[in-house]
Amino acid sequence: MKESQIEVHAIINGEKVKSEKKQPRENPTRPDEVVGYAPVNTREEAIQAIDAAHHAFPAWTETPMDERIERMRKAIQKIKDATPEISELLSREHGKPLYDSEGEIGVSLMWMEFACDNAKEVLKDEVQEHDIGKTIIARDGIGVVSAITPWNYPLSLSTIKIAPALLAGNTMVLKPSPLAPLAVSKVVEMIADEFPKGVLNLVHGESDVGVELTSNPKVAKIAFTGGTETAKHIMKAAADTIKHMTLELGGNDAAIILKDFDVNDERAMRRLVISNFLTAGQICMIAKRIYVDRSIYDQFVEKYIEAANKWIRVGDPFNKDVTIGPVNNKRQVEYVKGLVDDAERKGAKVVKLGRILDEDVYNKGYFMQPTVVLGADYNDPIVVEEQFGPTVPILPFDDDKHAIDLANDSIYGLTSSVWGDEKHAIEVARHIQAGTTMINTAAVQGLDVRFPFGGVKQSGIGREYGKEGLLAYTDTHVINIPKNGELPYIPE
Repeated sequence: MKESQIEVHAIINGEKVKSEKKQPRENPTRPDEVVGYAPVNTREEAIQAIDAAHHAFPAWTETPMDERIERMRKAIQKIKDATPEISELLSREHGKPLYDSEGEIGVSLMWMEFACDNAKEVLKDEVQEHDIGKTIIARDGIGVVSAITPWNYPLSLSTIKIAPALLAGNTMVLKPSPLAPLAVSKVVEMIADEFPKGVLNLVHGESDVGVELTSNPKVAKIAFTGGTETAKHIMKAAADTIKHMTLELGGNDAAIILKDFDVNDERAMRRLVISNFLTAGQICMIAKRIYVDRSIYDQFVEKYIEAANKWIRVGDPFNKDVTIGPVNNKRQVEYVKGLVDDAERKGAKVVKLGRILDEDVYNKGYFMQPTVVLGADYNDPIVVEEQFGPTVPILPFDDDKHAIDLANDSIYGLTSSVWGDEKHAIEVARHIQAGTTMINTAAVQGLDVRFPFGGVKQSGIGREYGKEGLLAYTDTHVINIPKNGELPYIPE
């Protein structure tokens, strides 16, 4: 494992731009270790990046689709070749175990390849001949896209935007989170090198950079993944120029365990545990609250804790026996612990799960032993808020309607899951207000990049992945060619 510090830079119009001000990124496993440095770019540099993208757009949007795809495939191969180096860097700066980092790269590549395989067919002109003439429905590039991405899955949540945007003929300025800026910068650089100058730009920075990326009149679309409250500010900043938006926001995803769920199915129970605690619970689509039919509640809790204790092993991300690493940052640890402590003060029972493999490592980093919370009130913060960490409440419900009402009683609606007999589960799933509902699986385990992903209510606007994820980066341009150009009801 390499322990050397690295430094990443902004990329503006194809050139690396060094910054006088730098921000360190620590290793969450060993916070006294600096993994590397990212620049703190200025608002003026953000404007330069937007101008470069704006200047590059006319030529790039006229570039043949075959060339766009060929360039993207070359970038894909570079990322594949660098997977060991990238995954190691991601684990060091993020805290997720090495297998999890490798998995994130795998999902990123899977989507990029899907986008390349399908862009030509999905984005081609649709020509319709009809009784009054002919109509061409074209899919035009929108313009400059500002992409703002979070720290929990920095690679996949960046490439989910880069691939469709560039293939559709747009240009982009991307800003990653300062809490995981290093690996994603390396990946963006690999991609940018395969494209003409200005097509893909990269900036880092603080709120002033974000304000410029969301308000600049030359930006035509914003693609943001992150918190709902931040999205509200983004929408306000973009209002004056009526920008296109794709927003994938918070979620408080419910898992409903029906009375016909087999609590003795060890593989299903393991899937559920993973859906709660993969990446230390720091996934927007992870199952964050579990509702169990009261008739099997006690049996379920017993078997769930048993399954969790088998799978959860907390420690250094580079230890191959570890399944859960540290939380990404100190602030998030404190927030999640605050939710757990609040529930315990109110009378809930908190059960610690799994094993800590090395107490010395655990005590030095941003670690938090996973917990399950029993006996919380339905309206407690740990139930109604997005925890985004290694804890999950389990609560009983009385019948299917009660479970559906509980699941839908939220400002969020990103994903959900229903566990039990398939036919019964599908019947319940149809009543849940969510962008995606999975049956007998949840979270990343049920993700398929071939189909659209996004939220309802305050969990977002628009869809990513699937054909819809490609079309989201286009304007629909209708070209009508009537036979004679005259309306039949207008007199001679």
